[in-house]
Amino acid sequence: MSNDVRVWVNGQRVDAGAPSIAALDHGVTVGDGVFETAKVADGAVFALTRHSRRLDRSLAGLGLPAADHDLIAKGIEDVLSGEPIAFGRLRWSVTGGAGPLGSDRDESALTYIVTAGAQPLPPASCKVVTVPWTRNERSATVGLKTTSYAENVVALAYAKERGGLEAIFANTRGELCEGTGSNVFVVVDGEVLTPPVESGLLPGITRGLVIEWCREAGIPVREATLPMDLLTTADEVFITSSTKDVLPVHAVDGRELPVGPVTQAAADVFARLSRERNDP
Repeated sequence: MSNDVRVWVNGQRVDAGAPSIAALDHGVTVGDGVFETAKVADGAVFALTRHSRRLDRSLAGLGLPAADHDLIAKGIEDVLSGEPIAFGRLRWSVTGGAGPLGSDRDESALTYIVTAGAQPLPPASCKVVTVPWTRNERSATVGLKTTSYAENVVALAYAKERGGLEAIFANTRGELCEGTGSNVFVVVDGEVLTPPVESGLLPGITRGLVIEWCREAGIPVREATLPMDLLTTADEVFITSSTKDVLPVHAVDGRELPVGPVTQAAADVFARLSRERNDP
């Protein structure tokens, strides 16, 4: 619930339910902003440096000024102070600040928002649902983590109506792309495959670490252009995200799958190394 979320805006801790940004903030009127979500475990933020770097890439991609990371750090310290969050998420957003009602920008100060809150641990495995909409691999915002998330909201609702935890998109070429807030991996003949950045996906922090750490552990992983219908024949499927880590998929639409040994090995490697390397 919102009352359980700790909120900090532009240098000040605020009540989660109280008004705290301008009605004409460009993040509200046109979704002109970026954000990051990181896992919090026992009060510590995982992979903070990688998330901060991606925030900078997203801001640059939107043509917004560089973020004040010292200010963000103060917000993070504020929302994580007090009772440690055993498991949850930290989110920090940077918007274009106050602007006109249209898509033009004014030269105004950026808006900074930092929030944190507890959430349930992910399940042992999940069902995913393919959706009839596509990711546009030629979009102006491809690869950027922007606050314009309406299509993800629609797709996730579609998946949940069908018993899924996550929705999976193809791109406009009919290639496997990504989930609403996750990246997707398949296992074929013992090899882990995942779509390349060129498919139009957002390169997840967990995705990158899974690729690196599985290779380090001797698990074969390859980025490859994959047909969407590979989900109907792959031996194993799993998804990754900042708060789901490596999450096995036990069903794709109406097809049931095993939680196989390669997925389990990838999950074990990620769990072990993420405990040892909190800011890899």
